[in-house]
Order: sequence, then C-alpha cells, then structure tokens
Amino acid sequence: MNAIATTSAEQAQQEIAEEFAFLGDWTERYQYLIDLGRQLPPFPEEHKTEGWRVHGCQSMVWLVPSGDAARMHFEAASDSAIVSGLIALVLRVYSDRPATEILATEPGFIATIGLAKHLSPTRSNGLAAMLAKLKGYAAAATDKS
Repeated sequence: MNAIATTSAEQAQQEIAEEFAFLGDWTERYQYLIDLGRQLPPFPEEHKTEGWRVHGCQSMVWLVPSGDAARMHFEAASDSAIVSGLIALVLRVYSDRPATEILATEPGFIATIGLAKHLSPTRSNGLAAMLAKLKGYAAAATDKS
C-alpha cells in the first residue's frame, strides 16, 4: 500500500473510480468493498473505546488519528464488513496526507462510483459522520501548527 503516500488524494479517488468501473453490478461492488475491508491492518483492541468511536454510525466505528498537520495518519475499524470496506476507501483517500489536503479534499469518489445511491440512509449518515470526524481531526491539527 505504499502507493497511497505517493499519490494525491485526488489521484487516489481517480484510482478508486477506475477500479469500481471494472466491476459489473452492485453485488460485485459490495463483495469488493467487503474484500477491501478484510485487508485493513489489524486494529488495536485498546483503541476500541468510546473516545475513538464515531457517533452517527449504525455499526460500531472507531477512528484514531496520529501524526501532525504535515502528515496525518488514520487507523479505523468497524464491526460491519461493508463499513470496513468504506473505511478502507476513506483511508486510501485521506490517510497519510497533510491536514490542509485532507480539509481541501471533497469525497467525490462516493458519487463517482455510485455509492451515494447504493448505501442505506444509516450507512450514508455513518459515512458522513466518519468524514466529518476525520476532517475535524485535520482541522485540529492545523490549529496546532
């Protein structure tokens, strides 16, 4: 996954769009999401606390930032297979980037790959909550720098 750091957030979104374009129907796309989620690195059990929990998600989601405004890294996990796949996409776009790039990047890939139309309202709300929390961490990091 070293390619993450060498591409911009916009390039990562373009790559995601290209990958999903190769997949046929939404059954294949959901399976791909689940597979992506399974590839997430192990998430430390000690981070599964209320302090790191993303509220607004139907399933349990934890998001832990590290680094500083120059380069922010995120670890995240969920108890849901599809949400774990969404996390994998979000981390690919937003993790290991400068806080300013994180704040400036809109998650266009969500509409581009058709996710917006195929997520339940509760999953859409959860994805929005996760993005808001991630951007909140980035904003806090820029305030410190």
